[in-house]
Amino acid sequence: MTTDSVSAGDDPRRLLSDMRILAGRVRRDQRLTWVALLVLAAATFLAIPFDWLFMMVRCEADGCMFARRGLLYYWPPALLLGYAAIAVSYVRAARAQGLGARVLPYAITGAVTAGVLTTAYVAAALYLPSHPPFGGGPSPFWWIVLDRLIAPWGLIGLALLVLARLERNVPLLLFTLGYLALVLLVLPTTEGAVPPDWALLSFMSAADTQLRLSMTTPQLITGTVLLAGGIGFSVARRRRR
Repeated sequence: MTTDSVSAGDDPRRLLSDMRILAGRVRRDQRLTWVALLVLAAATFLAIPFDWLFMMVRCEADGCMFARRGLLYYWPPALLLGYAAIAVSYVRAARAQGLGARVLPYAITGAVTAGVLTTAYVAAALYLPSHPPFGGGPSPFWWIVLDRLIAPWGLIGLALLVLARLERNVPLLLFTLGYLALVLLVLPTTEGAVPPDWALLSFMSAADTQLRLSMTTPQLITGTVLLAGGIGFSVARRRRR
């Protein structure tokens, strides 16, 4: 009877550890987090002129009334095209490595968010003008948070949570949680995705331009945060290489 020695390279535990390290490296190489964030930042910035040009505003002595038609015209197709571009980028990067890409759930989430946005806006435009919530009084906190969550920038955050799960990307998860906290809790309350078709701003005696600027500011903030995140993840990726 002979006894064969087992080399360190044939140690099952070491082989399993090496496979896990390799799998983690491949997973990190497949991440195109920076692409997703930059595409979404570009979509957010491009939304500003649409919102500005297609916003219907009527100002009188006691305030201004507005209808943000640009959100409905722009965001549903923009979300679909943006998530399609992100999915294509992931698929190409994976194929370049001879691997598959688990980006389909993210693309589906993007398509669903576009549908949610369209449905919420149309429903609000048809129902809320004749049925103002809370008797036209101040909106409770939960309503404001819900309004922001189904806004384009809130839905972007929800889709990023899905991407973080698919990539097992802890930095992206932390970034997304901070982004959602900003969108849901910090942005000015006058901003929203689905106001009544003609929402009376009785507290606001500003002119047309000032009203439009007040709606632009939150979009500039969210777009800048997404842009900064995209640049940050891109720099981190290059440093790893």
